[in-house]
Amino acid sequence: MGTAADAPLVVSDNLLTDNPALYEAVFPDPEHHAGRFVAGVMRRFGAPTPARVLDLGCGTGRDAGYLAEQGHQVVGLDASEEMLDYARRHHPRVTFLPGRLESFALEQPFDLITCLDSALLYCHHNEELAAALAACRNHLAPGGLLLAEQRNGAYFLGSGPPASPTERSVQWRGVTYHAHTELWIDHAAQLLRRRRRWSWDGQDPIGQESAWRLLFPQELRALVAAAGLTVLALFDTPGPRTRPGWRDDAPLGTTLRGDRLHLVAQRPRAA
Repeated sequence: MGTAADAPLVVSDNLLTDNPALYEAVFPDPEHHAGRFVAGVMRRFGAPTPARVLDLGCGTGRDAGYLAEQGHQVVGLDASEEMLDYARRHHPRVTFLPGRLESFALEQPFDLITCLDSALLYCHHNEELAAALAACRNHLAPGGLLLAEQRNGAYFLGSGPPASPTERSVQWRGVTYHAHTELWIDHAAQLLRRRRRWSWDGQDPIGQESAWRLLFPQELRALVAAAGLTVLALFDTPGPRTRPGWRDDAPLGTTLRGDRLHLVAQRPRAA
């Protein structure tokens, strides 16, 4: 295992992506809620054990590392070299590779592909979404599962974004970092847009903008079906970021009123 202090702070407009240790301080998951959610879905929907797992948008490798510790053969894919370098140092049991959701091409099939924390929603255009889902289908073994966890477009486009702006502070390596965040809906593009400004002592504020595509549940079903996958479940609760959280025996919420949307889809088995 590496240490969180191996690298100096990179000051950039992608502050968290370029500083994975800071990212984990801002978004901690010490109890591995996301990894345990994936493991629970695998049990519930009959994934093999051990399984060949591909974690798309793996970030710091935290979830991939947890699954590898459970005995699975895990590959993590991300577009950020900074994230990949950090992940390789901290999770040596996982194979980490560079790539993008809409264009990755690997030479092996997988029993499970995960796309957590709204990673799929960084595909803003229909063509990108179609390409990403087609790539998932092409990399799944017959009977393999796709698990996507993301924001629910029906919630955000119906109710509007969360209260904005918000203020948040986190201490890391003896420094207090302040984040001022604004969220708004771009209805024409069907995007949830975010503008975040970071500040701390001795540093001019740094601005960062990002956005997530917002998908309605039926829209997601249609995209998944067009990619040649069968939807097994679409639910808002429970999940790794819901309250209460995931339990293997919990009923799946299908009203889809919550702010999270969880998809389980399958590549059909060969006839």
